[in-house]
Amino acid sequence: MEKEVRIKTLEAARLVEEEGMALIPAQDRPVFHLTPPTGWMNDPNGFSFYGGEYHLFFQYNPYGTSWDTMHWGHAVSRDLLRWEYRPAALAPDREYDRGGCFSGCAVTLPDGRQLLMYTGLMPDDREPGSQNVADCAAGTSQSPYHQVQNLAVGDGRDYVKYDGNPVIRSDKLPEECNPYDFRDPKILVRRDGTYLALLAGLCRDGLGEIFLYTSRDGFRWDYWKPLLKNSGRFGKMWECPDLFELDGKWFLMVSPMELREEEPEYHSGHGNIVLGGSFDEESGVFTPDYDQSLDYGIDFYAAQTLQTEDGRRVMIGWMQNWAAIEMRRDNARWNCQMSMPRELSFHDGRLYQVPIREIAQYYDSEVFYKKVPVSGQMSLYGVDGRTIDMEVRVQPAPGEPVFGKFSIWFAMDEDNHTALEFFPAEGRVFLDRSFSGARQAVIHRRGCQVPESRNGELTIRILLDRFSAEIFLNDGRYVLTAILYTDLSADRISFCTDGQAVIDVARHGIRK
Repeated sequence: MEKEVRIKTLEAARLVEEEGMALIPAQDRPVFHLTPPTGWMNDPNGFSFYGGEYHLFFQYNPYGTSWDTMHWGHAVSRDLLRWEYRPAALAPDREYDRGGCFSGCAVTLPDGRQLLMYTGLMPDDREPGSQNVADCAAGTSQSPYHQVQNLAVGDGRDYVKYDGNPVIRSDKLPEECNPYDFRDPKILVRRDGTYLALLAGLCRDGLGEIFLYTSRDGFRWDYWKPLLKNSGRFGKMWECPDLFELDGKWFLMVSPMELREEEPEYHSGHGNIVLGGSFDEESGVFTPDYDQSLDYGIDFYAAQTLQTEDGRRVMIGWMQNWAAIEMRRDNARWNCQMSMPRELSFHDGRLYQVPIREIAQYYDSEVFYKKVPVSGQMSLYGVDGRTIDMEVRVQPAPGEPVFGKFSIWFAMDEDNHTALEFFPAEGRVFLDRSFSGARQAVIHRRGCQVPESRNGELTIRILLDRFSAEIFLNDGRYVLTAILYTDLSADRISFCTDGQAVIDVARHGIRK
């Protein structure tokens, strides 16, 4: 018989995180990426603007650096870069969330309170004494927990669970769907002030589907209809749906589990995709007309978006990969982090991403180079560091044929480096951390197609923050993200060309 999960109270979680935070010095964390106060972090939840601050909740285990029964951690920021921890917001202390408080969202109610909706794991009536939380969270339809949707209401710091929980059960889903994979609510406020919620489900054919629920007040919910069914092209279960309008087009973001490789756009495993098209609020019909990957790197999942005060659409994701969660720094008291918040825009038929512009206010040391010839391997004075924002523009040397390969090595010392490699003849770019000191055989190299750069011209923006690299190509047309485990003393950067190239470099240090 499996060991019964003990109820974990909010008070206990807050005490543990307060004690844990005191043991982690600032220099052991990234500078502008959010990490858990202590312990484990995964999916972003409740990404929202409320009470004059940006709020980010997250899947959270304060009791250890591995995944376990989920709580909601909580942090706030004025600029989405410098975060202040708030006490844990939710703990699995009720029958309807005894198996964990999982992913969800946040909206502001007309009376000024903040409403959280989250997925709870509730023991199945047929097997009330059995516990197998991990199977349910992994999307196993044989789990003794079923998934329900719950509410909590608060003031930006403390939250009280709603007496009427659970507010959405799976009993109104179409018959072909199961109650064990029914999660990740995302609420939208419609033009008339009523509410629309997206929920991810898994049908008995093993494929995901997004469902719509409606509410007049945010508390009483009714099933409406399916929004979109996975045809099988994009993995199996779809997690963490988000729907928003941007630049005259609607976008549905989902996180497919078990994607199959589809070169050059999609990699195998768990990923993030976006479907663009049209959406009619009245009929609830979404008609996609294009799709793309959100990140071509190794570590990006479960993205959520919000609209900023000034109208920008900003996205953040979990900067980790489920296939590599056992790969971590030795003796670290925290595990996993969030990505850089990214501004989204749609043009030239693609969704673009760039780091939020607020990063520029933290620049403290800058180095610029223009028209530097590169042949073989070389370094530039002042171009180094592990907490930097660096822009590089490469092109063939005047009068010379297009080079065969251009590389940037960073997080580099005598034994280690991570590489960004550009092959113009193939129109391909790769991010490779194979030589970064990793001791486990997980994914270390991924790439994307950049057909417009076959002429050898490419713009590269590399954001380094101690333990991660985020690469933005051609003004954010393509993005590649990876966690780094290289010792922080490895801070050199070099450039290498097979042939003749010319580069412009702007290196900005980030104030700590």
